[in-house]
Amino acid sequence: MQGPQRIVCLTTETVEVLYLLEQQARIVGMSGYTTRPAIARLEKPKISGFTSAKLDKILALKPDLVLCFSDMQADIAASLVKAGCEVHIFNQRSLAQTLSMLQRLGDMVGASDRARALVAQYQASMTTAQAFANRLPRKPRIYFEEWDSPMICGIGWVSELITLAGGVDCFAELSQAPSAAARVVTDAQVLAAQPDIIIGSWCGKKFQAHTVQARPGWASLPAVKHAQLYEIKSAAILQAGPALFTEGLPQLQAIVQRWQQSVASTSPH
Repeated sequence: MQGPQRIVCLTTETVEVLYLLEQQARIVGMSGYTTRPAIARLEKPKISGFTSAKLDKILALKPDLVLCFSDMQADIAASLVKAGCEVHIFNQRSLAQTLSMLQRLGDMVGASDRARALVAQYQASMTTAQAFANRLPRKPRIYFEEWDSPMICGIGWVSELITLAGGVDCFAELSQAPSAAARVVTDAQVLAAQPDIIIGSWCGKKFQAHTVQARPGWASLPAVKHAQLYEIKSAAILQAGPALFTEGLPQLQAIVQRWQQSVASTSPH
């Protein structure tokens, strides 16, 4: 077996990828937030949060590779490096970078061919989705809310998925911002955007459509008038891994198609 033999995954995406590559035997510890595949929660020890980790628990597993994600885990990674661990931090922020992450992880564990096949499969699903979206007679304006207080619009890969599904992201420009703080939006901005659809994915907290509808002035929005408020669970769309293609994109497509069927003919714009 090539590559690292004892891998600790401090984010859920790499767990999912290693299972899809049939390399799960290498995983000796993982994030407690891991939900996919479900079997992982039964088979693998949960040894960290996302921004918190007990170094002694990780070191006790004697990992030969620790996989992290983004600057949010930079401090944990630095501590592990100082303790003598080999650490790799992925930092994918787009669909293309997510596919690149999948391929590079496959290369690291000697599963390049299988990774390449998965990448091709996801690329094909994106191409099919875009072709369908291009044929839609009208494209709904979508406000995606990642958090409610403060209101934070969707990150870059979410904006890309909205486009692939046949929608128009109300805050596509903001989605490219490097931090969540730069994606904070105001009531006035949302009201000016006049979204046809509102999608909530509150980072693991249940989306409360009724509280969104009750926000001052929001009753005038097309999305609220026509009851086009939906939830997509954060595990399906806010973690930059395979679920974006297998869960997030299909759910967005279903929402857009529902809008097409129910309100496109009566929408005032």
